[in-house]
Amino acid sequence: MKRNWEMDELIEHFTIMPSEMRLIENKTGETRLGFAVLLKFFQHEARFPSQKYEVPKAVIAYIAKQIYTEPALYAQYDWAGRSITYHRTQIREFFGFREDTTQDAQDITDWLCKNVLYHDQEFEHVKDMVYKRFRELKIVPPTPERIERLIRSAVSTFEEQFFKATYEKIPNASLAKLDALIESISSLDEEKDEPTGENGDAGYVTGEDAKREFGLQVDLP
Repeated sequence: MKRNWEMDELIEHFTIMPSEMRLIENKTGETRLGFAVLLKFFQHEARFPSQKYEVPKAVIAYIAKQIYTEPALYAQYDWAGRSITYHRTQIREFFGFREDTTQDAQDITDWLCKNVLYHDQEFEHVKDMVYKRFRELKIVPPTPERIERLIRSAVSTFEEQFFKATYEKIPNASLAKLDALIESISSLDEEKDEPTGENGDAGYVTGEDAKREFGLQVDLP
C-alpha cells in the first residue's frame, strides 16, 4: 500500500459504509480501531497487512475519526492474540473470501505458466498479477515470503517445460548432428589439454626440435 494519500482518495477508498459499521459498533477502544483498520485495508488490498505499521498513518487517522476513537489507540491493538485471528475470520467471511490451500498454490503456478510467464517474467509485474489472481478467486493470499517462493517455483517450472518442449520439436537428424558437434568440440578441448613437449608445453616446439625435425640450417632464436 502506498504511503501518501490525498483527502479525496481517503474518502473514496476508506469511508466506512453502514453495513461495515454494523460489524464495528459492538467493539470498543483499540479493538474497535484495529478491527476497522483491518476491515478497510482488506477491502482495498484483498489481503491483510503483513506488519502492523504497513498501514499508513493517514489511513489510520481517517478511519479513527469516523468511529470516534483516537488514532494513538491503534498502537495498543494486539497483533498476535486470539482477537485478531477472530477479526480476520470475520472480515474474510464478510467479503466472501476463503483461506488459501496447498492446491491453490499449485493452481496459481499452473496459471502463471500458461498465461503470464511466456510474455512477462519481471518479478514485480508477476507478483502484482498473482495478487490480482487471488483477488479474482476470492482467496486470501499467503504471506509475502510464500508468494515469492511460489513465483520462483513457477518460473523454474515454466523454464523446464519450455526447454523440454523446445527439445521435443528438434528433428532426430538434427539432434544427431548436435551430438556429433558436441563430441568433436570435447575432443578438441581434450587435445588442447594434453602436453606435447618434453616440458609439458602443449604445441610448443623448441629451436633444437625444429632443426632435428626439418633439417634447418639456421639458428632459431
